[in-house]
Amino acid sequence: MTHPVRNTPNPDQESVWDYPRPAIAQAVSSYLEIIHRGVTIAETRTGVRTLETSHPPSYYFPRDDVDMALLSASAHSSVCEWKGEASYFDVTVAGETFPAVAWSYANPTAPFHMLKRHIAFYAAPFDACYVDDEKVVSQPGSFYGGWVTSKLAGPFKGIPGSRFW
Repeated sequence: MTHPVRNTPNPDQESVWDYPRPAIAQAVSSYLEIIHRGVTIAETRTGVRTLETSHPPSYYFPRDDVDMALLSASAHSSVCEWKGEASYFDVTVAGETFPAVAWSYANPTAPFHMLKRHIAFYAAPFDACYVDDEKVVSQPGSFYGGWVTSKLAGPFKGIPGSRFW
């Protein structure tokens, strides 16, 4: 197993290696937005982010701040050892459908109760996802849903060789 070498964060950065394990959820007041083909899919100032060692944050939008007309239930599901069972959504914008690119926890575990009625999105399929005024980069790999910004120092889980970090 290859052990990661922690990048030294700049004074204005958070190191994902300082994030806890097990994961936690915390409210954020950052402006979060997802846009595709000129359509705003979701935007909020009352989001929640989940933090876990070696991962960039995943951001969750309150359902009231998501254009739910663009989402439809997916047959896909998964289980997180900390958050519980996730159900997924397909997102359709301008005739283009992205399968299972959003997820939520209808009955999250007690430590993640604030995720109830919130939805997270993978950043990669969409034209632009923002934290405040910064366009994010999706977490490496296709499994994890973290959003990378310049305020984070890695390396990030999802790069080749990181499977067992």
